[in-house]
Amino acid sequence: MKADAINLDGKKAGSVDLDDAIFGLEPRADILHRVVRWQRARAQQGTHKVKTRSETSYSGKKIYRQKGTGGARHGDRNAPIFRKGGVYKGPVPRSHAHDLPKKFRKLGLRHALSAKAAEGALVVLESAELKEPKTAILAKAVKERGWKRVLIIDGEQVNENFARAAANLEGVDVLPSIGANVYDILKRDTLVITKAGVEALEARLK
Repeated sequence: MKADAINLDGKKAGSVDLDDAIFGLEPRADILHRVVRWQRARAQQGTHKVKTRSETSYSGKKIYRQKGTGGARHGDRNAPIFRKGGVYKGPVPRSHAHDLPKKFRKLGLRHALSAKAAEGALVVLESAELKEPKTAILAKAVKERGWKRVLIIDGEQVNENFARAAANLEGVDVLPSIGANVYDILKRDTLVITKAGVEALEARLK
């Protein structure tokens, strides 16, 4: 599949062949959903914690004798039924991550790229380079292109001047090809990939 490439100023810069096995699939929501859930589960901190009855600050002494009071039998005040007692089976620090096969993760990335191509939200850029790290230069180019929430994927490394210029722009994110992932691609309105990024992604996903 052919796609036109442009320069940062909007001028045409030839064309590029996009692999149909990566950019031409029929997007499947179920595959994308599973990969996004896997990503978000790995990102979840899992640091929530409550005190059990062995960690609360009351005495461990039995509060009154077992028999003869006319009341229910109790041990100490740390029991879950008492106010400020320990919590029974509450959350403890843990990892929320679960396994997802590497082949399936690659398939999800292919479907995410294909989804952007099918929407017409995929732009191929000749290169993402600036001679100096000026935010104003990049901001002007982004405004002229009409990019509001955009993810720019470069090759193996991101040009340092370009990355520094983009760091101050809201709604503009830059990643090397190795950092490309389903969640970040789907949550942006526009996906911009450099020619070097296309080559790197095709090599990664074959």
